[in-house]
Amino acid sequence: MTASLPDTIAAASRLIEARKLSPVELVEGLLARVAAIDPVINAFLTVTGGEAIRQARRAEAEISKGAYRGALHGIPFGLKDIYETAGIRTTGHSKVYANHVPTVNAATVDKLFDAGGVLMGKLATHELAHGGPSFDLPWPPARNPWNPEHFSGGSSSGSAAALAAGLVLGALGSDTGGSIRTPASLCGLAGIKPTFGLVSRHGVLPNCFSLDHCGPLARTAEDCAILLEAIAGYDPRDLSSTTGPNQDFRRALRTDLRDVRVGVVRHFGKDPSVDNEELGRATDEAVKVLQRLGARVHHVDLRSLRDYMDVWILIEEPETFAIQRQVLTERPQDFGSTFLERTLIACLFQGADYVSAHQERTRMVAEMKTVFADCDVLITAGAGPAPKLDPILAKWPSPHRFMPFSVTGNPAVVVCSGFSKTGLPLSMQLIGRPFEDANVLGVAHAYEQATDWSRRRAVVSPDSRPAAIAHRASATTISGVDPEIVDLCTRAAKNAGLNLPDAAFALLCHQAPNALEILGRIRSPRKFAEPASVFRFSG
Repeated sequence: MTASLPDTIAAASRLIEARKLSPVELVEGLLARVAAIDPVINAFLTVTGGEAIRQARRAEAEISKGAYRGALHGIPFGLKDIYETAGIRTTGHSKVYANHVPTVNAATVDKLFDAGGVLMGKLATHELAHGGPSFDLPWPPARNPWNPEHFSGGSSSGSAAALAAGLVLGALGSDTGGSIRTPASLCGLAGIKPTFGLVSRHGVLPNCFSLDHCGPLARTAEDCAILLEAIAGYDPRDLSSTTGPNQDFRRALRTDLRDVRVGVVRHFGKDPSVDNEELGRATDEAVKVLQRLGARVHHVDLRSLRDYMDVWILIEEPETFAIQRQVLTERPQDFGSTFLERTLIACLFQGADYVSAHQERTRMVAEMKTVFADCDVLITAGAGPAPKLDPILAKWPSPHRFMPFSVTGNPAVVVCSGFSKTGLPLSMQLIGRPFEDANVLGVAHAYEQATDWSRRRAVVSPDSRPAAIAHRASATTISGVDPEIVDLCTRAAKNAGLNLPDAAFALLCHQAPNALEILGRIRSPRKFAEPASVFRFSG
């Protein structure tokens, strides 16, 4: 970020309101930075420079007349390229939607415009927010500004990269299984997956109706609170939207944690919560900071990450398949291999398996209610340091600490908790009760104020552009696959109406054993539970 320009929403809004900073000056400075830096990190798919200048001029004129709208007036932001924008291409980072130009805005985009926000452009994502990084798509994956040789996380990859590189002051992402929290973690940012149903998904290209959450990424928890204040609220056009209690996100920010009960999750089942020594130490130190701020800490164990992963996959993949079914049957060759590798296994699942997963989800929500009887906030390690960017990162399935809280619908925030020896960010995750998003942001803010991690900045040199990475498919033929698996996949694909190219069929065959293992676990006898459609701690 140019030294003379603020790089947080809170700081910029104070200057803009006091008329000490021109929105036009801010946008022009950021556009110059985009031109210099973005070729290194590939955060943007579309830069809307002309429109950004027009919006900034409009904001400046309104403010000069005393018509200041609030903390987002004149603030430049970016959108993950699944948020529909009227007259501006919305691709989902996929060849399938490369020419998709919506006629109306997503609900959240209209809300940001109503707040006076300035759109800088559309940002990279994993294909249709599902699977990546991919190297066989029309655009390259985003890179990590802390080291462009490394992964930015996903699927809101461009949102995090643009923020960490100082190209925007805020961004919207989406989170189905960690797609806000992972990139925020790996890029040293704050990001929140709000309570399921709190933010409208109307006008956002869907990944999975039962698990999709829309939410903000920003430099700090305070900036996330400002963005969430603007976009939260009931929308009848989103059938999963819910009224929920009123929350004052910014007013709930705090600097002390007296009497806050914090449950620290060090184990999921028998598995440790962290598998990286540096991340583990950073999380331990973060817990000590919370204690010094007055929090009362105790340990909590949750069920196995694998259990949550099984439920997540058996809900996510069938819904993604159903959403894209027509295109998968007509144009399978236009999808990237990573998307196909994850989505095609849905043709191996039965309707009863999908219902069983939703029943198990009901049990998981009930268990979480019991956990929060003794906690106000849960803490887990987040993610980091970022691995090197490479096609093998798409290895799947891979359980992680963000999946459980997508399944249960709780609000979950990540903040930076330190840096590795190589200078890459580390993070922790804070989870709250449903519709206590303001509370969990308040705890995150207290931690940020007590540490200096959120004030560190990546330095990106315009001359540091790394070499392109060639696509490398995980499987291209069915050589070595058990003939019974091949026969099973042949019948399943035919029953689903798929006519797959050889390479896509090979991906299905190679993933089938993983799918069958998951089915074996979910089909084990369990006590009856009614599938939940709304997620709250009731009763």
